[in-house]
Amino acid sequence: MMNAASPGSQDRLDGLPVPARYWAMAAIWLALLMAVIDSSIANVALPTIAKDLHTAAAASIWVVNAYQLAIVVSLLPLAALGEIVTFRCIFLLGLLLFVLASVGCCFAQSLPELALARAIQGFGAAGVMSVNPALVRFTYPSAQLGRAVGLNALVISVASVIGPSLASLILAHGSWPWLFAVNVPTGIAALIVGSFALPLSPRSGGKLDRLSSTLNVAAYGFTILGLDVLTRSGERVFGIASIVTGIAAGWLLVRRSLPQERPLIPIDLLRNRLFTLTIATSVASFTAQMLAFVSLPFFFQLVMHHTQVATGLLMTAWPVAVGVAAPVAGRLADRYPAGLLGGFGLAMLAAGLFLLADLPVEAATATIVWRMALCGLGFGFFQAPNNRTLLSSAPRTRTGAAGGMLASARLTGQTAGATLAAILFAMASSGLALSLWLGAAIAALGACVSLSRMALSPLPR
Repeated sequence: MMNAASPGSQDRLDGLPVPARYWAMAAIWLALLMAVIDSSIANVALPTIAKDLHTAAAASIWVVNAYQLAIVVSLLPLAALGEIVTFRCIFLLGLLLFVLASVGCCFAQSLPELALARAIQGFGAAGVMSVNPALVRFTYPSAQLGRAVGLNALVISVASVIGPSLASLILAHGSWPWLFAVNVPTGIAALIVGSFALPLSPRSGGKLDRLSSTLNVAAYGFTILGLDVLTRSGERVFGIASIVTGIAAGWLLVRRSLPQERPLIPIDLLRNRLFTLTIATSVASFTAQMLAFVSLPFFFQLVMHHTQVATGLLMTAWPVAVGVAAPVAGRLADRYPAGLLGGFGLAMLAAGLFLLADLPVEAATATIVWRMALCGLGFGFFQAPNNRTLLSSAPRTRTGAAGGMLASARLTGQTAGATLAAILFAMASSGLALSLWLGAAIAALGACVSLSRMALSPLPR
C-alpha cells in the first residue's frame, strides 16, 4: 500500500514520486470533476425540479444559488483551515460531506430540503476547491507545476463541457434525483484513492480565526445576496442594505487582518506586487468570461433565433478550446514568463470578444464557432500560466491562502461579470452587445496588466 510522505519529509520533498503522483492527481481530479459539474448540472434540471416539487420557477433558482453561495462564503476559511490541519484532511472531509449531501439531495421531498442539501453540498465542494491548488503544488515538482496547472484547467474544461450534456442524458432516461446519485460512486472512489495517495502538507499550527471567518461569510454573503436581489427582483432598499452590510463587514475584516501574521484575507501575500497583479488579471479574465457567458445565449436565441440545443452546441466551442490550450500553455509556463503568455492569452480573448460583439445577425455557424474558439484559446492560454505564477509567488507555507485567493478571484470575477451584464440589460436595449464590448475592454486592460508583470518576474520560478 503506497502512502504519502510524513508531514515533515513531504515539506522537504519537491512533489510526489511516480506513480504516487498519478494516484494523487486521480483523486484530486475526480473530486474536482464532480464539484465543477455540480455547479452547472442543476441548471438544466430546474424546470423539471420546479414541476416535480410543485414550486415556482423563481423560487427554484435557490437550488443553484444555495450551492454557489455556500462555496463563495467558505473558500477562504477552509483554505486557512487547510494550512492548520493539512490540506489532505480538508479535502477528504469536504469530499465526504459532498457525497453525503448528494444522498440528501436524492431523497429531498421539498424545495427547502433540496436547497439545504445543496448548501451542504456546496460546503463540501468548497472543501475540495479551496485546497485543490495547494494539493497540486505539493503533488508535482516545481519544475512541472505549469504542466500540472494546465492539466487541472483541462479537467475543469471537460467538466464544463459534459455537465449540461450529462444532465440532459440523465433526465432523458430517469428522474432528477439521479443527477445527484451519480456523485456517490465517483465520490467514494475518490475518497478511497485520496485516503492513501494524497500528499501530507506541514501544519502551520495555531487556530482558525473565528471572528475573521464570520466577517468573511458576512462580507461575501451579504454583498452577493444584495447584488442578486437588485438584479433579479429590483427590491432596492433590501438590496442596497445587504450590499452596505457586506462592504462594512469586508472593511472590518481587512482592518483586522492588517496586523496579523497569517490573516484569513492574505494581506501578507497581497503586499507582493506580483501576487496582487496576478489576482487582478484573474478577476479581469473571469469578469470578461462571465459577461460573454451571460449575454451570448440571449444573443444566439433572441437575436439570431437559434434553438436551445443549437445554442448549447455553440457555447461548447469555448470550453473545448480552453481544454486544448490550457495543457499547452501550462507546459510553456514552466519555461517562459507568465506575464508574456498571459498577456498574449488575454489579447486573444479581447480580440475574440470584439469579433463576437461585431457579429452579423445572419452569421453562419462556422463564423460563430471560430470566434468562440478564439475566446476559449485565449482564456485557456492565460489561465494556466497565471495560476502557476499565483501559486509559485507564495511561500510553500502559504500555499493554502494562495489557493483560496485563486478560487475567490474566479468567483469574484464571475459574480462581477454576471452583475454587470444584468445592469447593462436593464439600462439599454443594446445591453447584449454592450456586455461583449465591455468584456473585450476588460480583457484588453487585463492583457496590459499581465504584460507589466514581466519586469517583476521575467522567468518562471
